[in-house]
Amino acid sequence: MTIDLGFWTLQTLNALQLSMLLFLLSVGLTVIFGLMHFVNLAHGALYALGAYFAASLAAVGGYWMGFFLAPVAVAGVGVLLYTGLIQRMRKSGPMAQVLVTFGLIFALLDLTRIFWGDLALAIEVPGILSGRLAFLGVEYPTYRLFIIVLGTAIFAALSLVLSRTQIGAMIRAGVDNDAMAACLGINVERLFFIVFCVGCALAGLAGAVAAPLLSVTPEMGLQILIPTLIVIVIGGLGSLKGAIAGSLIYGFVQTFGAVLAPQLASVLIYALLAAVLVIKPVGLFPAKG
Repeated sequence: MTIDLGFWTLQTLNALQLSMLLFLLSVGLTVIFGLMHFVNLAHGALYALGAYFAASLAAVGGYWMGFFLAPVAVAGVGVLLYTGLIQRMRKSGPMAQVLVTFGLIFALLDLTRIFWGDLALAIEVPGILSGRLAFLGVEYPTYRLFIIVLGTAIFAALSLVLSRTQIGAMIRAGVDNDAMAACLGINVERLFFIVFCVGCALAGLAGAVAAPLLSVTPEMGLQILIPTLIVIVIGGLGSLKGAIAGSLIYGFVQTFGAVLAPQLASVLIYALLAAVLVIKPVGLFPAKG
């Protein structure tokens, strides 16, 4: 039987592109949960806001204006959410957090409908990223390669910050044991605020990056929520390694499952999720705390 290397290379690139998009969205949520012990189900709604901000800004100043400013705008929304709601709910327990942030999903969903309507918006890929590039013997869309490179760069940057800088050491200490970190003089509340805003900005960046690939609709935040939660549960809470591992597993299972077993593609990832929960309920690479 002849092996078509070009076909499998194409599927591998598709899997990597999906994985990196999920990583951008999941890494902020998993670190927020690991550090703050806060269940923020509205993270997907912030992703949708990032896509809408990017579409609106791109209509005024082009793609790159939306790419750079949409994460800043979503971080600003994160500041409002944190000061007005999240800070007060942080000690209220997971059930109250789930209920409040679940309601927040629909509040933000209706706000996007009020401001932007129900019609889908689109963003054109910038000229420098349009077209296709020859890569490993196949021609692949340049923009999708850009997503892979961007996700890898964000992962490398976050790894460097968490492992080699003072603020990274404080974040790791807070994830492992926030009470002890506070006793050592770390301003845990300020750290919570910074991490929450960075997580919101990464969700906005994921939305801005996804906007040229997908239709920008109010429901896109709901559609991405379940895959993001699956990534976090498989990878492990509060862990950068868990976020990238869970994203890669999800991307490859979904992509190659659709090719090798299309009849089972829709259930493969849920079967894997169930297996992980049975064998290792804390995920593959959880944080220590």
